[in-house]
Amino acid sequence: MSKPKIVVLTGAGMSAESGLKTFRDENGLWEGHDVMEVASPQGFAKNPELVLEFYNQRRRQLLDVSPNRGHLSLAELEQRFDVSIVTQNVDNLHEQAGSSHVVHLHGELFKVRSTVNENHVLDWKKDLVLGDLDDNGHQLRPHIVWFGEMVPMLETAAEITQQAEVLIIVGTSMQVYPAASLIHYAPKQTPIYFIDPKPNIRSVDFDNLTVIPKTASTGIPELVSQLNRNT
Repeated sequence: MSKPKIVVLTGAGMSAESGLKTFRDENGLWEGHDVMEVASPQGFAKNPELVLEFYNQRRRQLLDVSPNRGHLSLAELEQRFDVSIVTQNVDNLHEQAGSSHVVHLHGELFKVRSTVNENHVLDWKKDLVLGDLDDNGHQLRPHIVWFGEMVPMLETAAEITQQAEVLIIVGTSMQVYPAASLIHYAPKQTPIYFIDPKPNIRSVDFDNLTVIPKTASTGIPELVSQLNRNT
C-alpha cells in the first residue's frame, strides 16, 4: 500500500531557529549588504571578491548550526508518509535532519558551479576564492540562483506539488515569486497547513487552509503528531 503524499514548502523562517539569518530584513539588506551587490550576476561581475567572501561567511556559519525540532519532525514524517520538501533555503539542514527528498529552488551553499557551464556542479564546504577553477579553467561561483537568473528546479517543484495529498507551508510569506506560485499547483481540495508565527494569509484566502500561528520548531511537531494520529 502506497504512503499518502505530503509536500512541504519551506522558506527562511524554517531555518531561523537554527541560527541562520533570514535572507533579507525589512530595508532590503542581507547582512548589511544591498541584495543586488551580493545576489545578482551584475554584483558578481562588479566585485567578485565581495560576493565570494559573502557566501564564504554564509558557508562557515552553516558549518556551525544544526537542524531544529521542525527539521527533525519533517524527517520523522517519512515513517508514515511519502514526503517531498521544496525549499527556498540554500542550507542543507533538511538533509542533515534526515529528509531524503529535498528540492532546492534557489541553489545550495555547499555546492559551487562553473561560471561557464552551469551543469558543472561540485560539492564544496571550504572557502571559494578567485582562482578556484573548473576542469576547463573557468572560475567557480556559488551554486546559488541570483536575482535575474532562471530558477531551474521550478518545473520539478511544480510537478511535485501537483501530487500533494497534503500541503504544508512553513517559514515563507508565499509572496516572493516564482516560488509563491507553487501553492496554486496543489490539487483542489488538498488540505493546506500554513505555519508561521506572523501569518500574512488567512484561512479564508484558500480552500481547506488551516493557519497555525507558531514557529517551525513548535508548529511542525504539533502538526506531525496530528497527521500521524489521523493515518
